[in-house]
Amino acid sequence: MGTRLSIAVSDERKWLDEAVRLATANVEAGGGPFGAVIIRGGEIIATGTNQVTPRLDPTAHAEVVAIRAACQAIGDYKLTGCVLVSSCEPCPLCLSAALWARVDRVLYTADRDDAAKAGFDDREFYELFGKPRESWPVPIDQLSTSDFNAPFQAWLSKPDKLAY
Repeated sequence: MGTRLSIAVSDERKWLDEAVRLATANVEAGGGPFGAVIIRGGEIIATGTNQVTPRLDPTAHAEVVAIRAACQAIGDYKLTGCVLVSSCEPCPLCLSAALWARVDRVLYTADRDDAAKAGFDDREFYELFGKPRESWPVPIDQLSTSDFNAPFQAWLSKPDKLAY
């Protein structure tokens, strides 16, 4: 994961400008101030804007929307060979999605401090994972059941599984 693609800085700025344009237009359309594009082979293959409030979906961040659209566009759940370009530094949710999608690179313009000034402060989430779970605001508990491992055993015994 993560080999840097050789791309002209002018192309990178063009893609960032498009992500910012999408984010700005999305505010007028009723969404949040975030936009993202997925680049493959030097071309935009998918875009996304923050749709959290219009879709009533807390996972509909611009980057996640763009990743979903890109996967559908190429017919694969892996975005190897792609760059995720965002109008703002991706939050932990979006960074995780980018890692799971196996993008080659993430590029952004505004950062988490800029987002915090606008009322989108994700810094607590970045910091949360470094703290003991007992101190988290939402309890995260494990309770074993007799068949807790059944889904994994089913997966391991499935001969035609598509590993990801």
